[in-house]
Amino acid sequence: MATTAFRGMKPFPQLMFALFVMVASVLIFMVVAMLVAIPFFGMEGMMSSISATANTPESINFLKYFQVVQSIGLFVVPPFILAHLYHENVGEYLQINRSTKPNSYFFAAISLLFVIPFINFLGAINSQMSFPESLAGLENWMRTMEDAAELMVEKFMNVETIPGLMFNLFMIAILPALGEELMFRGVIQRILTNWTKNYHWGIWITAFLFSAMHMQFYGFLPRMALGAMFGYLLVWTGTMWVPILAHFVNNAMGVLGYYFIGKGVISKDVEEWGTGTEQLPLAIFSMAIVGFLLFLIYRSELHKTKMPVNQVDSQASRID
Repeated sequence: MATTAFRGMKPFPQLMFALFVMVASVLIFMVVAMLVAIPFFGMEGMMSSISATANTPESINFLKYFQVVQSIGLFVVPPFILAHLYHENVGEYLQINRSTKPNSYFFAAISLLFVIPFINFLGAINSQMSFPESLAGLENWMRTMEDAAELMVEKFMNVETIPGLMFNLFMIAILPALGEELMFRGVIQRILTNWTKNYHWGIWITAFLFSAMHMQFYGFLPRMALGAMFGYLLVWTGTMWVPILAHFVNNAMGVLGYYFIGKGVISKDVEEWGTGTEQLPLAIFSMAIVGFLLFLIYRSELHKTKMPVNQVDSQASRID
């Protein structure tokens, strides 16, 4: 079979081919999506919607439509293609054919609630990043990217109805949790762990790439920390469904938080938990609680046969 040729590839060619599949897939999806959208939005309407100043309901709906298509084409579909090419069993490669103890899911989910102050603390540190005068151009570009991303998020999140909220949960919580975990933890982390022969390196390099991919540099540290957390959850539990759940909880809290803050149900002060020197004890407490919860997951999963620790060969059997 022609597909078996991909299973003998070295890690670096696997990584480069994975990037090629991602780019090819998203381009195909975007072209098809554009053709499908023409009868509904019109060519002129689509062009005006792409403008940064576009703020009409029709423009926002078009941008949301393309966001969903992009998520599917870039992150959801490629992992299954690559898993089929790199391994004889797609479910085994992506680690979606197994589960684990209910308490691991529970601890992973609530850890994302307790981690909020610590993540805010990292975000506050990250936001103070500055560059020397010689790199002023780079700093301006990064701030421009950050402002554009923040503006887009606000456009997406600003909904008044329950159906709008449900769609945002699908677009911002469900699709990224599924697609980004399958692509980054399921494929890229596996390749990098095999390449470096060490799962810690695989986790942290993947977390770095995961954060960099978002092109929001003033939130780089908290996003990388979350990416590493998701990576360890995969290694310790041996199932992709735990990091997918954790990722979903994190994103869903952001969507629901924005909605209920806008409705006045909860205070906007929640966004400041853990920031500032006076709240340093809260950030430390947050880190300690999350560390304890992750330790409980690690300890409860010790006896299981999990993802290979020092090598993740494309056809490797799992070891303790």
